[in-house]
Amino acid sequence: MNVVCAPAGWDFGAQGNADLEVILYSHADRAGRGSAGASILRAIHRARLDPDPHAWDLLSIALAVVAADTCLSRDTSPDGWTREIALTVAVSDPAFWASQRALLEQQLRFLTTDLWTVSFTDGGVHYDQPTKPILAEEDCISLLSGGMDSLVGAIDIVSHGKRPFVVSQVAQGDKEKQTLFASSIGGGLRHLQLNHDANAPGVNERSQRARSIIFLAYGVLAASSLKRYRDGQRIPLYVCENGFIAINPALTPGRLGSLSTRTAHPVFLSLFQRLLDETGLRARIENPYALKTKGEMLTGCADQKTLRQHAADSTSCGRFARMGYCHCGRCVPCLIRRAAFQAWKQTDTTKYRYGRLSKNDPDHGRFDDVRSAAIAVVDVRSEGLDRWLGASLSSPLIGDTAPYRDVVRRGIDELGAFLDAARVK
Repeated sequence: MNVVCAPAGWDFGAQGNADLEVILYSHADRAGRGSAGASILRAIHRARLDPDPHAWDLLSIALAVVAADTCLSRDTSPDGWTREIALTVAVSDPAFWASQRALLEQQLRFLTTDLWTVSFTDGGVHYDQPTKPILAEEDCISLLSGGMDSLVGAIDIVSHGKRPFVVSQVAQGDKEKQTLFASSIGGGLRHLQLNHDANAPGVNERSQRARSIIFLAYGVLAASSLKRYRDGQRIPLYVCENGFIAINPALTPGRLGSLSTRTAHPVFLSLFQRLLDETGLRARIENPYALKTKGEMLTGCADQKTLRQHAADSTSCGRFARMGYCHCGRCVPCLIRRAAFQAWKQTDTTKYRYGRLSKNDPDHGRFDDVRSAAIAVVDVRSEGLDRWLGASLSSPLIGDTAPYRDVVRRGIDELGAFLDAARVK
């Protein structure tokens, strides 16, 4: 499918072959068009930030990717999952971005498991620089989702003497939590909340495999606005995700595509870092928890008082909105969360819709994710980790895989201990 993404006023007719036209940084101006990032220009201007031009182009590309990922249903593809996407994006420097096409396509194919072809054209976004831009004094960027891992990350970063500028993707049900966490940590942190708000006519795809590219693009945009960046320094961009979920190995062979996301996988982060280095955007992606389980993150958090105060308020559930902004208690992220609380040895006061997994029925102990987790634990215990892992850590971009195998093993151990305690049969 051919998708063309450009700001309002761009001559879409010159392309002539688009199956879907998407307006960037504004609302759709006619029926049949999609849109993404309608509120972002106002939000950046209101914050009086003045990002690097290449950071704007990167954000335009990320918005276009998320729009295509959201607007194209997987159900219509031959195998019910893998899509062929030809994406054209309007940027300010199309010749430069064309030189990065192969690298960008490689990371998108890894991230979403689709077949991407990307091209670029003139007509990138025009941003009116604030009259008196703020050159923020913060020394790093930390992505703050409203989830538990990013909460621990922000707490630790501040506890270790840094001053992060925290950046969030607004998500329904999480906006207030993001604001609460940002205002509570370190006496209050500078906070930027943006919303890609990607949508198109018809039923939108819900798998959202491309979402991490927009989070990273937000972080780079904010990083390039800092005073230290303008002074020539490289800015740490913290993506805080426990190592088990970052690797996110398929629990069973049937979950290889649809249920194993790669949002913070070390291969994707490595490819994205390479793209930043090629563009000259001085942001350095760091995941301090790449070799820790979620339970180890909680146990090792530097400010236990603040964490205990807010941990239960964080969001982990993969079906949070569909459950009426309540944790389901039975999806893989919920299972990992519950196992982490147990490993932390703290009472989990989170409200779960399906809390009693010992109930051996399709809503509880026999729910697909619970069964898949239980099967994975049994497989690792009986067949060994390496056979179960398969090719999950086969990329040469990872380097020494031993530490990653070890964190996956410990993550499975945490999960198994929880399922045993929950009496899942």
